[in-house]
Amino acid sequence: MSFDPYELDRDYGAQRRVITEGEYTARTFLWMVLGLLVTFAVAVGCWLTNLTLYLQVRAPYVSLLLLVATLVMAFTMAARIERMSVGTARSIFLAFSAIFGFTVSTYLYLYRLTSVVFVFLATAVYFAVLAAYGHFTKRSLAGFGPILFSGLIFLVLFGVLSIFIPALSAFDTGVCLIGIAVFLGYTAYDTQRIRDYYHYYAGYPDMMEKASIFSALQLYLDFVNLFVYLLRFLGKSRN
Repeated sequence: MSFDPYELDRDYGAQRRVITEGEYTARTFLWMVLGLLVTFAVAVGCWLTNLTLYLQVRAPYVSLLLLVATLVMAFTMAARIERMSVGTARSIFLAFSAIFGFTVSTYLYLYRLTSVVFVFLATAVYFAVLAAYGHFTKRSLAGFGPILFSGLIFLVLFGVLSIFIPALSAFDTGVCLIGIAVFLGYTAYDTQRIRDYYHYYAGYPDMMEKASIFSALQLYLDFVNLFVYLLRFLGKSRN
């Protein structure tokens, strides 16, 4: 999923109060944190009420439908964010975060709660370090984009193939390490792109707001995927 600001129309009305780069970056990370709070609130709620187990038994196809829904929303935001309203972009982001909470809730059944908490804190530390690097480094990370995307494609293909070829689970540890590396890299890469969006859309508040939400979605996905791969690698199962 990609969003190239240089392909979009910059004609978004009159200029308003100048927003500093620091304010813009803080707003982006606040949206990301809000998305994470929504996701984990839904996940804990589904786990405590056993709604996840109920739906998986009564309607096993629900998980697939929710996965398709999140993919549709993510690609819709990537493809049409320049045309949708700010309110629509916010609604899609929050809906995506809530629906994805159901997927995250399944891991609460598979791993010990103490292990989940430990991995979450580890994820926050790793994410913060790489985000800080992406924000403060003077080195352009644009060249890493194709490498990271290739790694992402590998992870997606492996995930699909593992559904049909259970024997591939023997390589899960190695794949988890690749996943951790890919999303650590994406954390720094996507954080640096926040600066690019800010400078390109400075003076165009509506487009800046939508670009901020899109960046928040990218960082949100980086955090959640990093959390999942770290949990698979370090987490202690309930069995």
